Amino acid sequence: MTLAQGIWQQIFAFDHYGELLALVRNSLAAGAALGLVGGLVGVFVIMRDLPFAVHGISELSFAGASAALLLGVNVVAGSIVGSLVAAGAIGLLGARARDRNSVIGVIMPFGLGLGVLFLALYKGRAANKFGLLTGQIVAVDTPQMSWLLGTSAVVLVALAVMWRPLVFASADAEVAEARGVPVRGMSFAFMIVLGLAVALSVQIVGALLVLTLVVTPAAAAARVTASPVLLPVLSAVFAVASIEGGILLALGSSIPISPYVTTISFGIYLVCRRFGGKRARTGGVGVQG
Repeated sequence: MTLAQGIWQQIFAFDHYGELLALVRNSLAAGAALGLVGGLVGVFVIMRDLPFAVHGISELSFAGASAALLLGVNVVAGSIVGSLVAAGAIGLLGARARDRNSVIGVIMPFGLGLGVLFLALYKGRAANKFGLLTGQIVAVDTPQMSWLLGTSAVVLVALAVMWRPLVFASADAEVAEARGVPVRGMSFAFMIVLGLAVALSVQIVGALLVLTLVVTPAAAAARVTASPVLLPVLSAVFAVASIEGGILLALGSSIPISPYVTTISFGIYLVCRRFGGKRARTGGVGVQG
């Protein structure tokens, strides 16, 4: 066997695929929920120019998950706590864009440093450490499934409640405030929702690549449509397709799930960018992401 063949078999291996598929039914269900959450939240991340905030929150989410791993408690809960701390700090201290970026720049290395410390102290399986950074495909047990689906439901209900005023505040904050929309309160509430979404996404693609679920699908959708209805629908579809496709491709391999998810997500973005460019040249109207 040549080196190239060995690498190919590591990346794509489908031996006993049917048997393995039965082990990840919960993962596929959780992935669908997380894709829906990431795709919908990502629409506002693009509208409000918050990709940097997503990365900042993911670092403290990683720290929280690492602390939970070290203490032997629920990793999803630890990830959520870390995300909420980061989101709350950014929401309270970074009301203006300049202040927000400074706060994120301070939080990111602090969270990453804490996470590295906790993982260094953890003496368990190396795969558990690696999975927090790059994602993992394992059978989701019942407690994890309850946390993931429960938190996803909270995020979706919150988005449904605040969707219309949040769109208004994101499009034109000054006019929205003049019309009586509580812009600052809405911004803080969205940061909390974003924190929850990031914590969920970390469970699939890891802390380092969370942008691929919360930013890339919405950016891809924004290349081909400006419709307030079609944009979130496409974003959610792209995110779900990336997660489910990544899980199915990674199932039989020894490679972490994140390269598969990021590649599918990036491929979708390139196709949408190409299609959006043709649409613009022929007179179509679209939002650039």
